[in-house]
Amino acid sequence: MIPRFFCPFPLHPGATVELAAVAAHHALKVLRVGAGDTAILFDGRGGQWRATLHPAGKALRANLVEFDDAECEPPLVLTLVQALPAGDKMDFVVQKAVELGIARIQPVAARRSVIRLSGERAERRVEHWRNIAIAACEQSGRNRIPAVAPILDLPQYLGIAARENGLRFICAPGAGGFLRDVAAPDAPISLLVGPEGGFEESELLAAHAAGFHAIRLGPRVLRTETAGPGAVAAMMALWGDW
Repeated sequence: MIPRFFCPFPLHPGATVELAAVAAHHALKVLRVGAGDTAILFDGRGGQWRATLHPAGKALRANLVEFDDAECEPPLVLTLVQALPAGDKMDFVVQKAVELGIARIQPVAARRSVIRLSGERAERRVEHWRNIAIAACEQSGRNRIPAVAPILDLPQYLGIAARENGLRFICAPGAGGFLRDVAAPDAPISLLVGPEGGFEESELLAAHAAGFHAIRLGPRVLRTETAGPGAVAAMMALWGDW
């Protein structure tokens, strides 16, 4: 496969750009690229560029050769609202959700969330997740980077969500609704997934008041890191581009 690299600046016809140090190191030391090799560059604005690589010591320059307006974004605009899980499970959620076609990820802190993040520590973690999203786009062929929003407390998020347009679902084991019974939506969708211990009853009631419809993902209880990507995959099969 031709390697793909994200450039955090606008790309223009005929330009020669220098890849970021991390990307250059990966290309030179792991992928073992050489002078004249081909790569794909994208800047997140849509489309991608075929480029010729030219190593220069530890640096790696790329000459932009040809623009390709290829897109692989699904027609379904889907936001995954993930209650913070323990450990590094959020890394997995972000990576897989981006590969599956999510448009946006909103981390929230629920009452049963084991991990607690605030201030500089929260900012560092969100930046880490954004880098995972970029890497997932490089791997999966996406040319637009899904947004990873700053962490919000669940009540704060529900107050915002209640004022937004679109269809809203919350994963709730034992709920009576199934995705297969929902008509194909013509508006953006938000999917709310709880932490390891699930949502407290008061949180479920608050989500219902904010316009969230409870759905179940089959007869089995899924882990928090499985529920989100699993539901995204099902939605892409039902209403997206699968």
